[in-house]
Amino acid sequence: MNFDKKEYAAISELVFDCAEMLRPPERMSVSEAAAAYRHVNSPGAYVGPWLNSKVPYMREPMDVFASTTFTGMVFVGPAQCGKTDSLIINTILYSVIIDPMDMMIVCPTNTAARDFSMRRVDRLNTYSDQVGKLMMPGSSADNTFDKQYRNGMLLSISWPTPTEVAGKPIGRVVITDRDRIDDDIGGDGEVYDLAAKRTTTYKSNAMCLVESSPSREVLDMKWIPSTPHEAPPCKGIISLYNRGDKRRWYWPCPHCDHYFEGQWKHLQWRREEGMSNLDAGETARLHCPKCAEPIHQDERYDMNLWGMWVKDGEAVLPTGLRIGKGIRSMIASFWLRGIAAAFVTWKQLVVMYLDAEDEYERTGSEEGLKKFHNNDLGEPYLSKALREIRLPENIKARAEPLPQKKVPKGVRFLIATIDVQKGGFAIEVKGIAPGMPFDMVFIDRFHITKSERLDDDGDPYPVRPHTYLEDWKLIVPQVMEREYELDDDTGRVMGIKMTGCDSGGKKGTTSRAYDFWRWLYASGNAQRFVLLKGDHARGQPRARVSFPDSGRKDDKSAARGDVPVLMLNSDMLKDDLDGRLDSIEPGKGMYRFPDWLPIEYFNELCAEVRTDKGWEHLGTTRNEAWDLGYYGIGVAVSSYVRVESIDWENPPSWATDWSDGAANDFVRTPEGETPNATRVKSGYDFAGLAQALA
Repeated sequence: MNFDKKEYAAISELVFDCAEMLRPPERMSVSEAAAAYRHVNSPGAYVGPWLNSKVPYMREPMDVFASTTFTGMVFVGPAQCGKTDSLIINTILYSVIIDPMDMMIVCPTNTAARDFSMRRVDRLNTYSDQVGKLMMPGSSADNTFDKQYRNGMLLSISWPTPTEVAGKPIGRVVITDRDRIDDDIGGDGEVYDLAAKRTTTYKSNAMCLVESSPSREVLDMKWIPSTPHEAPPCKGIISLYNRGDKRRWYWPCPHCDHYFEGQWKHLQWRREEGMSNLDAGETARLHCPKCAEPIHQDERYDMNLWGMWVKDGEAVLPTGLRIGKGIRSMIASFWLRGIAAAFVTWKQLVVMYLDAEDEYERTGSEEGLKKFHNNDLGEPYLSKALREIRLPENIKARAEPLPQKKVPKGVRFLIATIDVQKGGFAIEVKGIAPGMPFDMVFIDRFHITKSERLDDDGDPYPVRPHTYLEDWKLIVPQVMEREYELDDDTGRVMGIKMTGCDSGGKKGTTSRAYDFWRWLYASGNAQRFVLLKGDHARGQPRARVSFPDSGRKDDKSAARGDVPVLMLNSDMLKDDLDGRLDSIEPGKGMYRFPDWLPIEYFNELCAEVRTDKGWEHLGTTRNEAWDLGYYGIGVAVSSYVRVESIDWENPPSWATDWSDGAANDFVRTPEGETPNATRVKSGYDFAGLAQALA
């Protein structure tokens, strides 16, 4: 042992120093040692002896640290719950005074390790007398990253590198802020596994403790827990928690004595017009999931005193008796929710949440919400877009028995939208019905894949939108002049009010699209057709007409400022479509589907997810239905239709209710004629849609 050349005035002083190495350990737990020897000095917060009653939920995790039953411990918790003081500072105190054993603290970075040493460990040595008295004299025994004590105990403060976390044996290792550490340390793997290897030679005396607030993303959006206490599939601290016996903090309702885990979903508040976030926070009450009685913040302290940690597989009776058989594991794992955290009030949680929500509404950024869930609630955050990911079967489950390729009652007019593809056109026809906002009703879906150009054998060539203008001209008879029978047994048919067509695609497509519009314009038929283009710039209106002009003077320029293009704010319109897929009430923006559509169609509606970059097509599933859906909304709200300006009680003649026999500009009898539509029989076999989609 290095005594730093200390000079002793008497042999008794030397004996006293050496005696510390021979002193038998006191029979105390970590929590008892903290109460006996720890002095907290945090001016402005608390100055005085350590009180286990302030954080009763930390007593059991602290005591597990010295247990010979477990070789590992995982603690998941929010900020402001006392986990650092309890699980790191108090265990250092225990390892110095009660049961000397070498110990290493692993911080996320070199800077964090330095700060932890000066702000935490040095203050422990200074203000907790019994710890300070055991410090070895001399500067070499008390430096930033190493502390030596008279009883032979060595405390190392380090950061995660392969050499540091997988070096020589150490009996006790504590990893702090796990989720601020890389998931792979120098290619050697998980930091917890590397650190745990250091402790194996100590057998039952070994302990590797890891604590953190969670910050890793949920890996499976469709995850359903297989046991009550299982955590979502995440990397980092949550993954380590799932390795253990999965304990949760249960407390009793002061009204019915029912034991439950306090969660964010149990907290309720009022937010009326004119109320500030602070006003709303003051109304926060926790509601018991059993009796639904409101619980005031002032009752939380007593609830925590009566609380207990419950393993996965166990339950608690109203009498406080714990029953059932918990999971057995060499790792004790704990997950504390922010609702129980001692140093933050429910009012503060609500205010922080509402402030984060307001920030999201203003900026579209979810960073504030992510921080709130991770740090303040101690939970992994699932972004709003990913949280709202829907399953195709769920949309199909609300499909209706609508007639095939007929116009249902209530539909006032039809809109066709076209997605340009490499080998043809994908077309969808939707009906528009009254509502606030308006409803959309699926009518038909078909493809144009064969041109009128014939090969030497008389067979049609495939459609090539990027090459041949004549292939675009097929849109007139097969889409713009298409008609659908009304579902009223009169034989009347309805034509299409407006057709919107994507203008992008393979190189050459945009030029042919502009040429097609010019051809329509020259023939006097351009008023019911518009080219579309997605606009990803933020701050743009949902739909605006633009006249692209490339500025080039040569003949190769497709855009000469003469062709109107409807620019669609794709993110805004996709948000609209996304909301319509959740609507289940007609007349309130519902997107209605017939039950004869194949599941492939609904797969297409779920092909995109919203990320911080906007809506993205991340998978390989086709997304025509999704694109054609938001195209339809864009055309309807544009200046070409102005559906949101229609007075449905006194509509224009092309949007009248035809169900009582009233005239509608796009409805005619089989024998009649109308200047707006020429009867073209559909003839498309929808039974083949599934094959076409595949």
